[in-house]
Amino acid sequence: MVPILLVLLLALILFGAGFAVKVLWWIALAVLVVWLLGFFMRGTAAGGGRSRWYRW
Repeated sequence: MVPILLVLLLALILFGAGFAVKVLWWIALAVLVVWLLGFFMRGTAAGGGRSRWYRW
């Protein structure tokens, strides 16, 4: 009985990790899109076209 429960627990952990990794990929993609939009739209910022859109 214990080995079956361990296998089921392992399957649940791996399923959860796979779901979390997939969510992290979507978050990374959204951040990349926002960064690219800021990069290409920096020319429309006030203060000429040479200002940086980030502060660091």
